[in-house]
Amino acid sequence: MRITTYPVKKSEAMEERKNGKERVLWIIPAYNEAKSIPKVVEDILSFDKEADYVIISDGSTDETVLLCEKKGYSYIALSQNLGLTACFQTGMRYAHEHDFDFALQFDGDGQHRAEDVSALLKKGREGVDIVCGSRFLNKKKGFSPRDLGSALLSFLIFLRTGKNLTDPTCGLRLYGREAITRFSLEKNFSPEPDTLAHLLLAGMSISEVPVEVRKREEGESYLRPFKAMQYMARVGLSILFYGKTK
Repeated sequence: MRITTYPVKKSEAMEERKNGKERVLWIIPAYNEAKSIPKVVEDILSFDKEADYVIISDGSTDETVLLCEKKGYSYIALSQNLGLTACFQTGMRYAHEHDFDFALQFDGDGQHRAEDVSALLKKGREGVDIVCGSRFLNKKKGFSPRDLGSALLSFLIFLRTGKNLTDPTCGLRLYGREAITRFSLEKNFSPEPDTLAHLLLAGMSISEVPVEVRKREEGESYLRPFKAMQYMARVGLSILFYGKTK
């Protein structure tokens, strides 16, 4: 695994916190996203020109890593394709080790909008452990296979926890300190709806805020049709039958 030198050292972070400045790490999973990453970074820096971000290249076979080196982006390059969970856990461990106040999960395909992060941060500052973006707080879900799958997972989470999450598959999320610690130390935790259900059962607070999601223009999705069906079955069963998280 290769990692660039990150621009903020721990000693500096502690001094910033004394001055009341919070620190947010943008975690950007990327698999063959060389065409999308420049737009993503530009969007982030237009929102916050001093943003701390790290691109996690998941064994990309395109020019993602080369691009990061050429542009001077902060990145971690996994030596092989390990999947979204490995990317996410790598980023969360980095956030934990470098003492960040918040970790923001932000897709590398250009579908998320940096402008929506303000609402997540506002809710996070109120003390909510995990703030999830939702495409469906202000509108109903459609009847596409993706929307129907999301509706099923929402129902299963409600059945198991009593909490209504309208968009459990949305990948735009903000994690507070306790959540960062839990995700960085627990190898079985993934950025998936079943983990949200387990954390709700464990007493963590989770809220949603409305967001918009753009259509993917470039790159490769982590989920293809057959894998999507496997994903739904695995996550659904996990929501229903996995024990309470301690």
